[in-house]
Formats: sequence, structure tokens, C-alpha cells
Amino acid sequence: MQNPNPLTAVTPAAQDPSDPEAFRAEVRAFCERELPARVRAKVQANLYLEKQDYLDFLHALIPRGWVAGHWPREWGGRGWTPLQRFIFEEESTACGAPWLIPFGVSYVGPVIFTFGSAWQKARFLPPILSSTEWWAQGYSEPGAGSDLAALKTRAVRDGDHYVVTGQKIWTSYVQWADWIFCLVRTSEGTRRQQGISFLLIDMKTPGITVRPIRTMDGCHHVNEVFFDGVRVPVQNLVGEEGQGWTCAKFLLNNERVIAAETGRSMRQLAHLQALVDAEPARPDAGAFRERIAQLRLKLHALRAYCLQAARHMDPTQPAGADASLMKIRGSELQQSIAEATIDWLGPNAAVYDPALVHGDTPRSAVGPLAGPGLVREYLHGRAATIYGGSNEIQRNIIAKAELGL
Repeated sequence: MQNPNPLTAVTPAAQDPSDPEAFRAEVRAFCERELPARVRAKVQANLYLEKQDYLDFLHALIPRGWVAGHWPREWGGRGWTPLQRFIFEEESTACGAPWLIPFGVSYVGPVIFTFGSAWQKARFLPPILSSTEWWAQGYSEPGAGSDLAALKTRAVRDGDHYVVTGQKIWTSYVQWADWIFCLVRTSEGTRRQQGISFLLIDMKTPGITVRPIRTMDGCHHVNEVFFDGVRVPVQNLVGEEGQGWTCAKFLLNNERVIAAETGRSMRQLAHLQALVDAEPARPDAGAFRERIAQLRLKLHALRAYCLQAARHMDPTQPAGADASLMKIRGSELQQSIAEATIDWLGPNAAVYDPALVHGDTPRSAVGPLAGPGLVREYLHGRAATIYGGSNEIQRNIIAKAELGL
């Protein structure tokens, strides 16, 4: 299958991967000239982003073929190296681009072109590239979060369909999704990982109920999803029945590779620096400058590690313990920066109203105009050490891989 989305052929491919700084400059120039200014301003202010904000970002990427630049060219991507992918995600995020929501382009898309049927590739890959269909990830359940193999949502074969019954939870942005990919139990095995299958489910199918969960920032990011006798065509099974754990491990590896989010830390640390610089005479300004310096050193160390890993990474092989280490260090650094920011805001951080982070411009009842957005960033970021496999689980992975424990 060659270039399923003709939009990806509008402009030339990105810079030669042997010249990473030229590619970084290209990404920076894109953000300055082509990223919608309204979206960039909302990201810089840490405001809540609506679906249209993400769509505007994706539509700016489409002419360059950058929606899924890390995909192989045969499936419509640019064939980026791991280093190019890291540079794009770091530089774009640092410059004020939104999170490139990964459920389609980074998660289910690669699963489909790696394990899917010819029909699935032809049906699902082009709409992902053109951003005309959105995906959600149906993994976690009550009682099956980091211990994903404990999942209980069942899919029972009934002729040409599976009948799915169960519940998923903490499902991000499923309120916007057209499709959801789910891990479901199709049989019992001697090991819990056996008997799990990977299904693609149309969100318009009767029997699906979505209930929003307001997180501690007061915004709507995650949901509960209930499946009550949902009929899913057998042709929507990815790979073999009972072999979904292979797809799950492949997807989780991709998820953790991009979890360091150094660009986000760069942006948030710049916000903190600007706050301190705006009040140089404050008695505690010197102590905060030292704290920022310490955070900056940790960020430099993490970036150096990520760059080294990206340069030597084989995209056809599991990332292993490197991915877990990057996830741990990246998420904990984000939280440290957010905590320092809240400490600087002091009592002004206690006055938080979620209504102030909705809309296109920052607003504040008290204190700095940027205050509500920074508080929202702190509150929402408490989940960073939990999602994508909790940091406790990541440490177990490192211990097993590197220490043989």
C-alpha cells in the first residue's frame, strides 16, 4: 500500500536525518509561521484545549505530512528516525504546539500497519492521517490499571460478531472519539495474558455509554465507558484471537518512548523563570533562581539521555528499560517544575476556578494573569506518574530488565 493519504505528498520530506539541527530549525520555523496563533497562545497559557484546537493543529501538520511523520513511507508517513521523532515532539511542544494526541497516530495506527489485515490497513490508516476519524484507548478498567492483565471486559463470539460486555475507565478524550481500540478477554488461559484480544469498536455502535469524569483540575479529560452487549464485526479483530497481549505490549512500548515530554518541561520551566524574573526584588527570588538552576540541570541530563537513546534506538525493537527510565524521569521532572511554580504563586494558587481556563485568553481573579493556567497544569500533571503505566510499575520493569529481579 503506497501513500494512503495524498495530502502527505504536498510538500517535500523533512531535512536529512544526518543533520538533526537543520530539522530542529525546520520544526521551529513551522511553529513560528504555520502553527495557528490562537492555538499556540492557549497552549502557552495552559488553558484547556477543545477538540477544534487539536484539529487546527493537525490541519497545519497535514500539508507537511507531519501528522504521522514517524510512520514508514509505505503507509503514508515520512519514515522519520527515532531522533527526528524526538526532535519534532520536543521542539514543537517547547514552542507552544499542543500535545499530538497519540491514540490514532502513535498507538493504534502502528498496531494496525504491523498486525492488521489488508482490509484494516486500507480502512483505518487514511482517516488517521487525514484526521477525519479520532480514536480512544480502551485499556484500563476498575481493578485493571497498571495490572492490565487483570482486565475483565469480555467478548463472546456470536457468528460474524463479538458481543462485548464490560467497562473501561480513565478513557482519555473518548467523548470526541469516532472509534475506540479495546483489549477484551475472549477466553481464559493458564496465564492471565492469554485469551486477551485486540478489537476495534465503532463508538456509534448501540450499547456504548460514556460518562465523564472531572479530574482535579475541574476539566473533562477522562471518562468511564460501558459496553452492554455491543456487537463488533469479527473483521475488526486485529491479529489472531487470544494474541492481543502482543499488540498491547507493542503499543505500550510506543507509548513510553514518547513519555519523557522534555519539550513540555522546557516550556513550563520557561514560565517559572519568567515569573521569578518579573519580581527580582522578592526576598525569596534568589532561592527560587537556585531551584530553577537545579531543575534546569535535571532537564539537561534527561535531554542528553533521551537524545542518546534516540540516536541508537532501533525502531523495530522494543525500547526496553530505556523507555521506562525516560518515563519516570520525565514525569517526575514535570511535577517538580509544577510544584516549584505553585510555591512561587503562593496564596494566589489557592484561588482556582476551572471556568478561568476555558476560552481563548487567560483570565485571573487574583495574582498573575497566568496563574489559573499554571494551577491547572499542576493539578492535571499529578496523573503523569500514573498514566502510561505507573512509575512503580516502570521501576519493576527496570529491575527485571537490568538487574534480573
